[in-house]
Amino acid sequence: MHAKDSAWSGRFSEPVADFVLRYTASVGFDRRLAFADIEGSTAHAAMLAHVGVLSAEDLVAIETGLAQIRGEIERGEFAWALALEDVHLNIEKRLTELAGDAGKRLHTGRSRNDQVATDVRLWLRGEIDRIAGALSAVQRALVEQAARHAATIMPGFTHLQVAQPVTFGHHLLAYVEMFERDRERLLDARKRVNRLPLGAAALAGTTFPIDRAFVAARLGFEAICDNSLDAVSDRDFALEFCAACATLMMHVSRLSEELVLWMSPRFAFVRLPDRFTTGSSIMPQKKNPDVAELARGKTGRVYGDLTALLTLMKGQPLAYNKDNQEDKEPLFDTVDTVLDTLRAYAEMLPGLEVNAAAMRRAAEEGFATATDLADYLVRKGMPFRDAHEAVARAVRLAAQRGCDLAQLPLAELQQMAPGTGPDVLDALRLESSVAARDHPGGTSPVQVAAQVERWRARLAQR
Repeated sequence: MHAKDSAWSGRFSEPVADFVLRYTASVGFDRRLAFADIEGSTAHAAMLAHVGVLSAEDLVAIETGLAQIRGEIERGEFAWALALEDVHLNIEKRLTELAGDAGKRLHTGRSRNDQVATDVRLWLRGEIDRIAGALSAVQRALVEQAARHAATIMPGFTHLQVAQPVTFGHHLLAYVEMFERDRERLLDARKRVNRLPLGAAALAGTTFPIDRAFVAARLGFEAICDNSLDAVSDRDFALEFCAACATLMMHVSRLSEELVLWMSPRFAFVRLPDRFTTGSSIMPQKKNPDVAELARGKTGRVYGDLTALLTLMKGQPLAYNKDNQEDKEPLFDTVDTVLDTLRAYAEMLPGLEVNAAAMRRAAEEGFATATDLADYLVRKGMPFRDAHEAVARAVRLAAQRGCDLAQLPLAELQQMAPGTGPDVLDALRLESSVAARDHPGGTSPVQVAAQVERWRARLAQR
């Protein structure tokens, strides 16, 4: 490509080297911004006509041409040219072929710097909405499983050691809460994504009498970027989005790790649908939780995208720099990875089968009701620290005998903890333990069922 064929200027006297052209071109990946670019250009053209810079005839020609280009892209007929560098110049070149001089006038009062910043924000705004919807789908799947298992007892863990009994429904609702915070973070970040940079031009604004508020309203932006230098160079919105997605994937990874553990024969708590697992090429008995494992692994990929963007931005002086071309692939990859992962979980979780008997056996193995015994003694008048010590001795004795606390003779419990009565056996039952935690945020089946209904109502409004 010779300099005279380029859209940027006639400043150069020799052609761009083929290698440099390949190295600097972005059309191979930024073409996914095409519809955002057409939407932004259509609004820009309408604004230019609104302020009298563009004639009504030129506006019609531009709008008609852009609509045709959109159709060509949708049908896969658009001819993308590497020589035209990026999505913007490819569309502009085709528009000029269709609309003549009107197409050449479209770029009045703007630069590719504010154009691309606008396109990325428009595109990302829509992707945030898609991810928020995908999160809600995962939450619905978790809530429905929680409804089925509001009273299914399992061990709650700290340090991966049996701590206290909880219900499986309560455990799943913890992830519903995590994903809700992720959704809130994304929607909050969307407010800062949804600000219009168009009008900043290259870096200093433009001499044409543009109406930025007109464009913002036309495109559904909540505000304009107030400083032209910042408008073209800011990628904080992308960083914030990727940071929110990194946290989201961390939550997915925690759930993935639990599913991997729970599917192990050592736990045998759950079974995943066959279509979300794979076998072994040499061990015919294997059923591997590959989707959960890959989701756990892809978390690192999203972390890497965030780190790449942070590194990209850390040394840039104002205003726009070519470095910023490298912002798109990490951003695109984050969106693709998160959406695919959430889709997998939304489809996989409804088919999750629970082995309630295995969960109960595990809850019975680790003295999960020891705290309930201490609480019982406190209600009988013993100071908590003394009760804690007495129960610790009882646990040590039960461990030596290889039995549960409830299997210790009442007389021996009374020796270690005076005031213990026959009713202590009820306090040591797993069902009594979870039922006693009957307060907002507690694990009792009553509270879990109530929380399920609250979540169903909340999700139904989305």
